[in-house]
Amino acid sequence: MERIFCASKTAPIVETPKGRIRGFHFDGVDHFYGIRYAKAKRFHMPEPVPAWEGVKDADSYGMICPVLENPQPKWEVLTPHRFWPASEHCQYLNIWTASCDPAAKRPVMFWIHGGGYAAGSSIEQVAYDGFNLAKLDDVVVVTVNHRLNAFGYLDLSAFGPQYANSVNAGQADLVEALRWVRDNIACFGGDPDNVTIFGQSGGGGKVTVLGQTPAAEGLFHKMIVMSGVITDDLISPGVPGEELVKAILGELRIPAAQVEKLEKVPAQAFIQAVNAAVRDFAAQGRIVNWVPRPNDFYTCDPLQGDFSEASLQVPTIVGSVIAEFAFATKDYGERDALTPAQREQAVLDLYGEAGGRQILKAWREAFPGKNEVYATEYDTVFLPPTLAYAKKKAAHGKAPVYNYLFSKVYDYDGGKAAWHCADIPYFFHNAALIPISHQPNGEKLNRLMSGAFVNFARTGDPNGGDLPLWPPCTGEKVVTMVMDDAFRVVEELHEPLLPLILQHKPQPQPAPPAPAAEDEEEGSAWFF
Repeated sequence: MERIFCASKTAPIVETPKGRIRGFHFDGVDHFYGIRYAKAKRFHMPEPVPAWEGVKDADSYGMICPVLENPQPKWEVLTPHRFWPASEHCQYLNIWTASCDPAAKRPVMFWIHGGGYAAGSSIEQVAYDGFNLAKLDDVVVVTVNHRLNAFGYLDLSAFGPQYANSVNAGQADLVEALRWVRDNIACFGGDPDNVTIFGQSGGGGKVTVLGQTPAAEGLFHKMIVMSGVITDDLISPGVPGEELVKAILGELRIPAAQVEKLEKVPAQAFIQAVNAAVRDFAAQGRIVNWVPRPNDFYTCDPLQGDFSEASLQVPTIVGSVIAEFAFATKDYGERDALTPAQREQAVLDLYGEAGGRQILKAWREAFPGKNEVYATEYDTVFLPPTLAYAKKKAAHGKAPVYNYLFSKVYDYDGGKAAWHCADIPYFFHNAALIPISHQPNGEKLNRLMSGAFVNFARTGDPNGGDLPLWPPCTGEKVVTMVMDDAFRVVEELHEPLLPLILQHKPQPQPAPPAPAAEDEEEGSAWFF
């Protein structure tokens, strides 16, 4: 069947409240790339874009936020990426929709990318493409860029009220993007009263923060948090904002009394000063993390304080994958070829004889038939706070809370359990775009996992189709949908396994300080 393309002088053109936008039509889907949803001065709150005359083209992705270090391509066969020109003026979004009929009122799925609060973009991963969800599942997909790292999360509040929310400027961009969706998405066939925000890793964290942001109340109606709940002690800013800003000013030889000059420093010079200050603190054993901080804009981490009343009313899916960051674990060779005795020994070697025996028993009860060697990679970063988040929110009983675990083992390098980001292609209905996602039962995962998210976006309930009945959690029990070659629902899947692993897992030794990355070829891994 012919895959029709159209980008004429008259179609597809959308009349928004501020002006006309032209995208392009391809294979049954209207695409709009690089729509400017806001503008902002450095460190300041975003403002809506003004109206315009004529027609603006939306056929190229917009600028992404600059990163502080060159990303280093790594594990691309597992999670392929795309990179793009950057500017701190990065408030752009992209839309995929089956038609721009305002009467269609399709569910809107608003994607927030990962990369912590420091890196990433709306198009960074190949799997972020919204075409298949729009075409096959009839939803409107929005993906969004926003300010990151020192551009979006540098705390200058000690230097004057004009900077009161600089530490949450990146989150304020997301609120402004949601306001844009509220005011414009009906023009693209979407329903502004049925918006689901979803994100993975740092994007999932941003979803939880939006749930605690009064300015975002009423702008979304469902939440999906994918590998995005993390304990506050792991994302503490470490160095106080005032001290960090003074160090950056010192690198630039700007007096603290003239802090406003920091707004005009060229972006690359600003980045170099930030990196120099961060390296100096690292040499002292002090870490700078780019994270939102509670203030009048953002109330609190709900695991440290209370869920906002508005958030408690929002149906939520929250989940993770089985081996999130198991990228540097011991090489056991062909894992699927290990004998039962070798599998057992791997567990005993890591957790000790007594603890290992208990863990082997608990593992076999939780994951019957799954190779025991993967118990050595069982996630303890996202899983504990994810379960705490699900249980605490469900205890209020004001909206359903669903939990999942993606636990597939891939035919890669002798057997690899699902890693951080492995679930994204399936939830986006994009397994066909990612070679490694072409696995046994891959199409089933593609259909059921995307179907669960789309059902949830439509109704607040993921159930439907061939998905086994997925009950919500309660305040007493976490009910987990295990997504694997076979789907199954388990109450308290991680008891007593998780407590045993937390008890017996060796504590990591602190790494020595990294050498200064003077050469621009140096950089950081891409998805943390």
